[in-house]
Amino acid sequence: MEKTKDFSRKAVWPGSTQLAPVPVVLVGSGDGEKYPWNLVTIAWAGTVNSNPPMVSISVRPERHSFPAIRELGVFTVNIPPASLAKTVDWCGVVSGRDHDKIAEQHLTAVAGDKVCAPVLAECPLVLECKVAQSIDLGSHTLFLAEVVAVQAAEELIDKSGKFRIDDAGLLGYAHGHYYELGKCLGHFGYSVRKKPGPTIRR
Repeated sequence: MEKTKDFSRKAVWPGSTQLAPVPVVLVGSGDGEKYPWNLVTIAWAGTVNSNPPMVSISVRPERHSFPAIRELGVFTVNIPPASLAKTVDWCGVVSGRDHDKIAEQHLTAVAGDKVCAPVLAECPLVLECKVAQSIDLGSHTLFLAEVVAVQAAEELIDKSGKFRIDDAGLLGYAHGHYYELGKCLGHFGYSVRKKPGPTIRR
């Protein structure tokens, strides 16, 4: 049996961006006309509301995608599999000012069903989003957006209609490193689920 690690002694550091792990996504922006389609890698993204469904992304104003998201008020959140880790990293370190990221990475993009921003065929799950509010925080601007459509890969929908995202091999990000998500340890509420009663034999 693996020895339990002792996490009780802690070093105290100044406040910083240490929250981890977090999802890492490819945010699609642009309308393909005034603003050419572009991708930016974002690790600061998350769900913020359920009704209406809303997510947030934080983007530096100097990023090439920023003006398109600010003016058009739409973006897509493309959730990549681990097989795209190198592409995800590359899209985060080069600029759309100098590169056509979609073409150079041989990705397949189409306009969203509800928004004009790009949806990537290579990603198993894509959220189409309309900005509801933007908040300038300092180094980043927080975009709060309603999820107006979800595109889910049919290959991951089982016979019962359940979306098996656990079979997608998704990426996680922690302190500058990418990780493939591992084994499932349980489902929401499993810690309080009543155990089946004893079998009654007749």
